[in-house]
Amino acid sequence: MTRFTLLTLAACCWTLATTAQCDSTAVFCESHMTSDYISDGQNYRALVYNDQVAEFEVTFFGNTSYRIAACTGNSDGNLIFTVYDQERNPLFTNKDFGNAPYWDFNVENTMDVVIEARLEEQHVSSGCAVLLIGFKQ
Repeated sequence: MTRFTLLTLAACCWTLATTAQCDSTAVFCESHMTSDYISDGQNYRALVYNDQVAEFEVTFFGNTSYRIAACTGNSDGNLIFTVYDQERNPLFTNKDFGNAPYWDFNVENTMDVVIEARLEEQHVSSGCAVLLIGFKQ
């Protein structure tokens, strides 16, 4: 085999392993989405290392109740997420609540936000950050 073939094969295997890791994390995270919530249908995933930050842009619609569930790996408390408004003012961070794996909230007016996700470096050094967002039925 040529060197290029070996590198290509290694890259494909790494991609498959990463996808499998994100899939298992998403399945674990779904346990925080009770039957009261319907998924927004989006896929919020990013592979992060050490102090890297994943950023997700989301629109929340007015007069709606939401839940954000955030996970990495197969245990709670390893992912810190912060929700910012358009001016980058923090609206919520689960770090203030012991890295709680989800947050329930109501939105009065439609708003665009940025959600940042980062690892709790004391517990993990790499992982797939998964956010699930659902709205109340």
